[in-house]
Amino acid sequence: MSHYNFKRIQVVPSSKDFVDIILSRTQRKTPTVIHKGYKISRIRNFYIRKVKFTQQNYHDKLSQIITDFPKLDDIHPFYADLMNVLYDKDHYKLALGQINMARNIIDNVAKDYARLLKYGDSLYRCKQLKRAALGRMCTMMVRQNASLQYLEQVRQHLARLPSIDPNTRTIILCGFPNVGKSSFMNQVTRADVEVQPYAFTTKSLFVGHTEYNYLRWQVIDTPGILDHPLEERNTIEMQSITALAHLRAAVLYVLDLSEQCGHSIAEQVSLFNSIRPLFANKPIILGLNKIDVITVDKLHPDKRALINAIEEEGIITLPMSTLTAENVAQVKNTACDKLLAHRVEATISSRKVNDVVNRLHLAMPTERDDIERPAVIPAPAASADPDAPRRRTLKDIQQELGADYNTDFNSEWTLANPDWQYDKIPEIMDGKNIADFIDPNIMEKLEALELEEEFREARGDYKSDDEEEDEDMEAIRETARRIRAKKALLINESRLKKGRNRSVITQKTKAKTRSMFSDHMASMGIELPPQADPNSMDDGSQQTPHFDQARPRSRTRARELAVEGLAEAAESRAVARSRSRSVTGLRDQAQQAVAARLMAKHQRPANMEARKGEGDRVILNERPKHLFAGKRKSGTHDRR
Repeated sequence: MSHYNFKRIQVVPSSKDFVDIILSRTQRKTPTVIHKGYKISRIRNFYIRKVKFTQQNYHDKLSQIITDFPKLDDIHPFYADLMNVLYDKDHYKLALGQINMARNIIDNVAKDYARLLKYGDSLYRCKQLKRAALGRMCTMMVRQNASLQYLEQVRQHLARLPSIDPNTRTIILCGFPNVGKSSFMNQVTRADVEVQPYAFTTKSLFVGHTEYNYLRWQVIDTPGILDHPLEERNTIEMQSITALAHLRAAVLYVLDLSEQCGHSIAEQVSLFNSIRPLFANKPIILGLNKIDVITVDKLHPDKRALINAIEEEGIITLPMSTLTAENVAQVKNTACDKLLAHRVEATISSRKVNDVVNRLHLAMPTERDDIERPAVIPAPAASADPDAPRRRTLKDIQQELGADYNTDFNSEWTLANPDWQYDKIPEIMDGKNIADFIDPNIMEKLEALELEEEFREARGDYKSDDEEEDEDMEAIRETARRIRAKKALLINESRLKKGRNRSVITQKTKAKTRSMFSDHMASMGIELPPQADPNSMDDGSQQTPHFDQARPRSRTRARELAVEGLAEAAESRAVARSRSRSVTGLRDQAQQAVAARLMAKHQRPANMEARKGEGDRVILNERPKHLFAGKRKSGTHDRR
């Protein structure tokens, strides 16, 4: 396959996680209870099932890893060489080979121990064979820890690689570092490639997409290349070499005229000639960048001669500036046109052209008689002056205005009066629209009404006593706000003191509290009525002070009920509180008996002595005998 989706590769766990996942699944998916009283065939099948289930899980997980990672022989040569540059294909193949070997060994271990389990003569021996089989499988996976970690790093790096289609229409940007390749890509695509004024800012391949002639184009920004032998190039440079060697694309070699990249024009031309073999059978465009600093005409004659030598070889050279976006679109369009023409020529020169020609059929009509029928040209067309100016159509206007063109839908409206086409409200009824029913003097009348309102307001017609009332209400609200704040403060203080032992409130304390309350209310602007004698009233009776009215009244509650004739109600409530909650809501003894029978029927205790089988979801005994009986050695014994 030419295009591979590396992002679908599943995560490769470490050896410890691998073992934990498989053993946990074996524990959860297979039966866990067996007794020595079972038939020996049943005991054998119990442990053979665990061994085969573990082997199958290992086999599936390892097969998934081997299948997900791409085989270098099956993918596009561009991806194969790129993976060789990034990861070393020998190391990559060795890691996958180790995983494949571990899978085969685990399969053989399970097969051998399943054969041995068929001859187990007791539960203890079968269990030991199962433990040995699972132990050898886990040991084999622990030995593959290095390969698993390496493959996980490869997977993470592959997922970060850009999605490149080797067979689509592509433009590759190449050249020395810091010559303006990433700036050009940001100008023609929506890719936000980092641009910095130092070399090797781009350390990997970046992909952007643009459109030309209603077709989608792929633009690849490659890391900078230095002019030295191939064997001395590092991993960053080899990514560019790989893209240039394997992708069928138009090559845009960016050359810095200002030499601000740190390399002279002679060095850039030398690099162009050294990597020229990679451009074979590819259209080449030489982009002369940074003409905002220096133009081609102002170059030194020797430097100009180097560029002229490239032009004489038939290579197109185009000046541009990625800073001011001057001629950037022209360079992109030229590269696209060159690539399209090259692809057409390649198709014609290949064998595929025969398949295209065979699908075409040119129909030649046969003459039906001997009568000659010459072509008929209409008289208006024959008499038309070819030099006369052609009538401008809407298409011509659209091409002239470009993005500023707006379709005029009103011109196609069919109305009784053509003058109504551009009305703001063109809804017509009986030859009129809404504008015909508007009073033409509406604005003058509105101004007169506004003057009248201003006069009345100045005269004081709208004044009232609301402002004075608002001031009084504001004072009342402020006083209420302060009372609420004080009340909240007292409540908080009471809550803080609630856990302490309450002190006895003496008469002196009451007087002090009464005076403090009066002083505080006076400070807030509230006048209290004069304090009366707490023990006398106008009629000579005794009055309880308002400070003593909060005294507990639970002792006198029964006496008040007796006075008011509510003693029977109090007695009935006491009887109701004394009833058991189990019979609350039941009408009589018959209903209570029915409820007791239903409770006894549906709340029977579970039969803890029932026979337990392999399909039980709950292990009722906390210490199964088959796990805690038999020969034991030193070490832990909490695993199965």
